[in-house]
Parts: sequence; C-alpha cells; structure tokens
Amino acid sequence: MKVASPAKTYALHIGVIALLFLLNFVLPDYHQGLFARIMVLAVFAMGYNLLFGYVGLLSLGHAMFFSAGLYGAGLTVYHLGWSVPEAFAAGVACGALLGLVIGLLALRTSGVAFMIVTMMFAQVFYLLILYFAAWTGGDQGLVIQQSARTLDLGGAALDLTNSTVRYMSALALFSVVLIVTLALVRSRFGRVLVAIRENEERTKMLGYDTVANKLAAVAVSGAICAASGAGYALLFGYVGSNFASVQYSILPLLWVLLGGAATALGPLVGTLFMYYVTDIASGFTSAYLLIVGVALILLVLFAPKGILGSIRERWLGWLP
Repeated sequence: MKVASPAKTYALHIGVIALLFLLNFVLPDYHQGLFARIMVLAVFAMGYNLLFGYVGLLSLGHAMFFSAGLYGAGLTVYHLGWSVPEAFAAGVACGALLGLVIGLLALRTSGVAFMIVTMMFAQVFYLLILYFAAWTGGDQGLVIQQSARTLDLGGAALDLTNSTVRYMSALALFSVVLIVTLALVRSRFGRVLVAIRENEERTKMLGYDTVANKLAAVAVSGAICAASGAGYALLFGYVGSNFASVQYSILPLLWVLLGGAATALGPLVGTLFMYYVTDIASGFTSAYLLIVGVALILLVLFAPKGILGSIRERWLGWLP
C-alpha cells in the first residue's frame, strides 16, 4: 500500500472540511439540518473507529460513552444552569472518566468476552438512566430550553438553535475531532495501536505495554464519543434514554463498517450513506428498512472493506 506524505493527507482532509463549509451556503434548510446531525454523529463513529478500526476491539457498549456526554452536558445545563462551554467540557470529561473506568474492568477480557462485557455495562448505564428518572427524564427525556443554548463568544451571543450557527458549530466539532484523530493515528501511539491489532503478542515482545495503550485508546475513544453526545445535546436540545440503548451501540459499528474501518473519513462516509439511504427509501415506502437491508447486503458483497476501505484497496492505496 502506498503511503501519502503528511502534506497530501492533511490537504485531503482540509479539502473535505472546506467542502462541508461551502455546502452550508447551498444546501436547502432540510438538508442543512440533516448534514449538521450527520457531522455530529460522524464524530461518534470516529470515536468508535479509533477502538474498533485501529485497535481491533469490538465493543457493543459505546452508546454509554455517547450518553455520558449527552447527559453530562444536558443535565448540567438543565439542572445547574451551566454555560454551553462548561456543559460541553463536563460531557467530555464524563466520557473520558467512564472510558477509563470501563477500560480498567473490560480489558481484563478480550475478543467476544470484551464485546459482551461492554454491552453489559452499557445496559447497566441505560437502566440507571431509567431508574433516576426524576433527574434524567426517564423514557421521555429532557428538552433543553432555547435560552440555555446560547454561546457567548467574544462578547457576541451565538444562538445554537439558529440553523446556520448550528451547522457551523457541528462543522467545528467535526473538524477538530477529524484533525486530532488523524494526527493521533499517524503518531507513534497510533502505530502501536495498529501493531496491537495485527499481533498483540509480538507487540509485547517489542517492549510495549499493550494493556496501557489499549486503556488509553478506550479513554480517548470514550472522550470523542462523549464530545459527540455533548454536541448533540447542546445543538439539538434533546436528551433521551433511547440514545443509551443497545441500538445506539450497533449504529456506530455499522457506520464504520460501511465507510471503511481504520480510515479517517470512513465514519463520515458511512454515516452519510446510511442516513441518506434511509431517508430516500422512507420517502417511497413504509418498508424502507427492507430497502436499506438490501443496500447494505449489496455493499457488503461488493465492498467488503467498506466504501473508502475498498477504494483504498483497489485504486487509491495512499488514502489514510
């Protein structure tokens, strides 16, 4: 596989960010809102991709990291009246801390056992949300008032409920996480994670502490997923227990597999593909999930490594 120069790699990703910026000025209102949601959820998929794509750890509990950010930001705004930056920081901190704790426990296992353990922890987190319904809103969730979703920036008050401000805020979150993730996986730490994925025993023989590196990856993955959850709560104003369900642990796995695991832009491509296939199919029939299922089967058959993964394998070997 060809290796692109750092300049070429970063130019590609900055070009994608620039394209997303320009789309804000040409997209209709409906698609502008949809793209804002996709960019925020693509950050969730990027956090999952760090653990699954680069370390090779299959988790079914990442909904709890997303929800940790969602509730960490949402509850501090709703109950404590914190500002948007403070609430966002609280959400990310909750995800990173939860990732560290869960990592310390779950990394005692591996393979299928790791997947089951993470799913069990996620289910416990979901049940806790329902149990403390007086604070979390339970099944109904909480709606964050418009007045609380205002960002003070240099003396200017930015209303996050405004469609343009929301899109640009989602783009800023996506851009920062994309560049940070890209730098991370291209660093020495990222190369160690890939080595662990390929052959953990050999990596140990080379003198690397694989457990510490995997724990760091779980914590960083949790923080990124929590950033997505915190961004979702503040930009779209809703905090609900459905985001902590097992379904929301499966979705990032699906998005990463569709876009291409261990590719920097794969999570965005997979999320975009899934959302628009579902949206278009639902406009034709109530049995839209059947069409989505057929599309996914065809994609798996003809692009088993995902969209960008297959493109990298067949034509553009330098894609990061």
